[in-house]
Amino acid sequence: METVKEQLEKIISDNKIILFMKGNPHQPQCGFSARVVDILKEYKIEFSYMDILADPEVRATLPSVSEWPTFPQLFVKGELVGGCDIITEMHQTNELKEVLEG
Repeated sequence: METVKEQLEKIISDNKIILFMKGNPHQPQCGFSARVVDILKEYKIEFSYMDILADPEVRATLPSVSEWPTFPQLFVKGELVGGCDIITEMHQTNELKEVLEG
């Protein structure tokens, strides 16, 4: 049986763009998650998401997979892009567009 860590690694590799967030894109449960969702919506791209509040094991395990302690966490093509501050900054410098479309 797969461990939670193995399941998360598979989810990350199977989805081109995935956001681990609090809540869902229609009802974010924190301001940082809402901000990242709003930014992603501006690019009019499809992205997957996982509500970390729905599964305490995911919430507890993901930081050890990504080596990033906080949420939300955005992964593109299997690589951690970052959390809210980094995503916001990359969006402002147009760097995020290159990562998402690359």
